[in-house]
Amino acid sequence: MEPAVSLAVCALLFLLWVRVKGLEFVLIHQRWVFVCLFLLPLSLIFDIYYYVRAWVVFKLSSAPRLHEQRVRDIQKQVREWKEQGSKTFMCTGRPGWLTVSLRVGKYKKTHKNIMINLMDILEVDTKKQIVRVEPLVTMGQVTALLTSIGWTLPVLPELDDLTVGGLIMGTGIESSSHRYGLFQHICTAYELVLADGSFVRCTPMENSDLFYAVPWSCGTLGFLVAAEIRIIPAKKYIKLRFEPVRGLEAICDKFTRESQQPENHFVEGLLYSLHEAVIMTGVMTDEAEPSKLNSIGNYYKPWFFKHVENYLKTNREGLEYIPLRHYYHRHTRSIFWELQDIIPFGNNPIFRYLFGWMVPPKISLLKLTQGETLRKLYEQHHVVQDMLVPMKCLPQALHTFHNDIHVYPIWLCPFILPSQPGLVHPKGDEAELYVDIGAYGEPRVKHFEARSCMRQLEKFVRSVHGFQMLYADCYMDREEFWEMFDGSLYHRLRKQLGCQDAFPEVYDKICKAARH
Repeated sequence: MEPAVSLAVCALLFLLWVRVKGLEFVLIHQRWVFVCLFLLPLSLIFDIYYYVRAWVVFKLSSAPRLHEQRVRDIQKQVREWKEQGSKTFMCTGRPGWLTVSLRVGKYKKTHKNIMINLMDILEVDTKKQIVRVEPLVTMGQVTALLTSIGWTLPVLPELDDLTVGGLIMGTGIESSSHRYGLFQHICTAYELVLADGSFVRCTPMENSDLFYAVPWSCGTLGFLVAAEIRIIPAKKYIKLRFEPVRGLEAICDKFTRESQQPENHFVEGLLYSLHEAVIMTGVMTDEAEPSKLNSIGNYYKPWFFKHVENYLKTNREGLEYIPLRHYYHRHTRSIFWELQDIIPFGNNPIFRYLFGWMVPPKISLLKLTQGETLRKLYEQHHVVQDMLVPMKCLPQALHTFHNDIHVYPIWLCPFILPSQPGLVHPKGDEAELYVDIGAYGEPRVKHFEARSCMRQLEKFVRSVHGFQMLYADCYMDREEFWEMFDGSLYHRLRKQLGCQDAFPEVYDKICKAARH
C-alpha cells in the first residue's frame, strides 16, 4: 500500500500546486510536468487503442464491407447540406486539434462539418503492388502492417501520426524522395465525394485533371474517401552511412552529388550550423553485420539527431545497420528535435530508460492543451517551416535561413519534382531536383518578429520558384500566394465542379492573412 499512498500524496500535492499557481502558469512555465504526468500516459493509451483496432479490423476484413456504407453516409450528409440551402462552406468534421499541423483551423466552428470516419487499410494487393487505404490511415498503421508482410511504401513520411489524407491534400516527403518524388507521386488513384454528393474516382488516365489538381488542395475540391498507393518489396535493414562535412560549399556539393546517385535509396542531411553537417546515405539490405546493428527506435536509445551529432563532434564517419521500421520513424520519438523544448531532459539516459517507452506525446494532445496564451507565444517565438527550393539554390537558401531565422538543426531532404499539371511543378518542362529545408525550433536571430521575418523568407522562396508546405503558418497575401503556386488548373476545376459555393479557396483556408 505504501507506493500507492505515496503516489496519491504526490498527486494531491501537484493538484494543490496547480490550484495555487493556476493551470495556465503550469502549462506555460512548467509544461514538462503536465506532459510527463498526463500527456505521455494518455498518448500511450491512444496508440495502443488505435494499433489494436487496426489489427483487428484488418484481420477480420471488416473495413472493405463498412467502407461503402461510410462513403454513402458522407454522400448523404453532403446532399442534405445542399437541400438545406448550402448556407455555409463545408469541411471535414475532424477536430482541428487532431491534425499534426500546429495551425488551429478556426473555420471548423463556422463551416458545415461533414463527419468522415475513414481510418482503415482496405486492401493490400501484392500482385498489382498497390495498397488501398482510407484517408485517416496513419503512417504508423501503414508501416506496422506492410513491413510485417514484407512490403513498404516508396515514400513513407516520418511521423507516426501523419495521415494519408493529410499527405495527399497537403504533401509528404521522405529521404527516398530523390528517387520517387513527393507522397502524391506514389499515388495511383483517388476516390472523392464532390460538392454535389457524387462519387468519382480519378487516375492519371481517368478524370486526370482532377487527379493532378487534388494534391496540395487542402480539401477544397472534394472529400477524399480512399486512395491507392504504390508499394514495393521491403528488406530488413537500412545500411546507413554517416559522413560529417564542414564548410557550406562542401556541404552543398556533397549533398547534391549524393542526391543524384540512383544507387542511394535514402539521402538526408542534418545541418547543425551554417558550416557543419552530417550527410547520411542508405540502401536497403537483408544482411547486417551484427556488431554494427543499431535498433535506434528502441525507447532507451538516444534521440536520432543527437546520435547523428556525435559523428560530427568526434569528426568520424560511420556505418550502421538500422531495422527498416526503426529507420522510417527515426525522428518520431523526439518529434525531430521539437521535444527538447518541451521536455529539456528527455534525452537524458535516466529519463529514456524509465519513461522513454511512453515518448513521444501525441502532437494532437499537445495542441489540445496548449491554450491561447501558449499558442501565441509559440507563434511569436517558435518556427515550424518546410520550404521546398531547387537544389541549385541550396547555398543561397541556407544563407537566407541563417540570416532570417537562425534555427538549428536544419533538416535537408532531396526530392525529384516531375513536370506535371497541378499546383506544384518545376518552372521548366522537365523534372527538377529540389530540396526540402526544414526549420523547427526557436529562432536565434536578434529581434525576431514572426510576421516580418517569415514574409522575408517567403519572398526568397518565391523568387527561386520554390514552395512552402501548407501545414505551416503562411504570411503571404493572395497575390503572393498565387505567384508561388500555379492555380490555373485548380481554379478551372473549382468552377467546373461547383466548389466555389461548397468549399473555401485553399488560400482562405491556410493563410494567416485570410483566416477567420
